[in-house]
Amino acid sequence: MEELLERLWEECRPYTGIGKTADYIPELAKRDPKDLGVYVIGSEGKHSWAGDCRQAFTLQSVVKPILLLQALLDNGAQAVQARVGVEATGKPFDAINGGEHALDSRHINPMVNMGAIVMCTMIHGGTYEERFQRLLALTGQLTGDPEVGVDQAVYLSEKSHGSKNRALAYLLKSYGILEDDVEEVLDCYFRACSIQVDCRGLAHMGAVLANRGRLPDSNQRVFPAPLARYVNAILTTCGMYDGSGEFAIRVGIPAKRGGPYLARAFLSLEKPFINRRAGRQGEFPAASSIFCKRSPRATGCSAVLPQWH
Repeated sequence: MEELLERLWEECRPYTGIGKTADYIPELAKRDPKDLGVYVIGSEGKHSWAGDCRQAFTLQSVVKPILLLQALLDNGAQAVQARVGVEATGKPFDAINGGEHALDSRHINPMVNMGAIVMCTMIHGGTYEERFQRLLALTGQLTGDPEVGVDQAVYLSEKSHGSKNRALAYLLKSYGILEDDVEEVLDCYFRACSIQVDCRGLAHMGAVLANRGRLPDSNQRVFPAPLARYVNAILTTCGMYDGSGEFAIRVGIPAKRGGPYLARAFLSLEKPFINRRAGRQGEFPAASSIFCKRSPRATGCSAVLPQWH
């Protein structure tokens, strides 16, 4: 496996020169755009890796499956679907889904910013600090790192340059979809996006999803299997935004991009990547090429790329 990963890493490394880093969050633009790493957790529990997989990065939009899972755990699938729809928007992650019709939950899904902002309000807790700490604890379980924390520099950068997300949140509030204080909700969202992990942690998270809610090493259950099916279904149809259909055809596994890549398939390889340049439709060419080269021989993967939201 190590030899295969090294070969794939060498073949795909030239693609790190394609596209650009995310400069709408200034702190992310400072990171090295040539970082590329891959980490695999096999179904038998063996760990293999290649490249810059030890580099830490923030989850950015890959936190959205965790937000969805926490909302499902706290409220159940029926209540979540009543607040946040499940249909693909066919639009970029931060699109303002306005039009001639009134905005309602059917116009958003958990993998776009509007849906993620609403899901922050569905996490149980007396305060938004308590809600975030519960989300952080779940992230620690999923990544296998109980010490997981927030990159404060990225968090502050997101918060001070979050005009688009504020516009989305106030639009939601104007239609009665968001009831809580906008700044409190967004502070939770910005902090969630700024949770810092590495390739190994994201591979562990993919393994839990692939194993239908059980930890890959101990087989301990973290969440019920039906919730894994819900999350994986949303990842398949909506996880790659306006490129979800094309990715499903080319690679054929549930996936999430946005900072890192996350993808999974039942009881197989959980493969995370770090790659910091995004190309057309926000896709990361280097990490995407590893998926495309590997997917015919693997039944599951996860990947991470820290500069896209």
